[in-house]
Amino acid sequence: MSAPRPFERTALGRAVNSLEETVIAFLLGAMTLVTFVNVVLRYGFNTSLIWGLEVVLILFAWLVLFGIAYGFKITSHLGVDAITNMLPPGPKRVMAIITALLCLVYVALLAKGAWDYWAPFAGLQQTTGRWFPTGITEGVRSRAFYTTDQVPMPAFLSFIEPWTLNRGFPEAEWEHYEKLPRVLPYAMLPFAAALMLLRVCQALYRILRGTQDSMIVSHEAEDAVEEAAAKMKDA
Repeated sequence: MSAPRPFERTALGRAVNSLEETVIAFLLGAMTLVTFVNVVLRYGFNTSLIWGLEVVLILFAWLVLFGIAYGFKITSHLGVDAITNMLPPGPKRVMAIITALLCLVYVALLAKGAWDYWAPFAGLQQTTGRWFPTGITEGVRSRAFYTTDQVPMPAFLSFIEPWTLNRGFPEAEWEHYEKLPRVLPYAMLPFAAALMLLRVCQALYRILRGTQDSMIVSHEAEDAVEEAAAKMKDA
């Protein structure tokens, strides 16, 4: 893992980093807890949380998407650098910039696709343009009434109903969600894509400034071997 960036050494940077790590730990812990409780209920009491599997799938998807963005931040994504390491510093830096720009284009396309997929579930419109957004389209059928299969709707989340399920309807005709609407678990798609876009922009900025030399983890295996050797030597 690369050394901490200057921003991460500030109080705000440490707070943001701690928050992200806490979210990742919470998602992983919640998945483990729900699975454990379901196993105990199934084998100990011949029952189960009917919504348990679906919740675990949602949390796992959130963990993966959020973790991808976090991986860009701490330069933990794996890659092959056998060829670039043979280049002199100048061409190697150019290759790193090209790599970052390609990642930027890819994540921008991913962000557009994530918004276009999620928007109808929120009662919003998709973007126009085949590759990059050129505006907001019209006439997309709302999918705000789509719900999850088993997850019950928490009462404290009912405040979203006027903005999604009942958008454009008079209050006398409002309906209520019985199950958790898909707009909520799917919201991680545009959020994570936007976060990835931010992290790739930050990585490109660091490469241009010369404080980062690659988009991938550098010599992870060698670093692990050296760390293990140091521990054995101290012991």
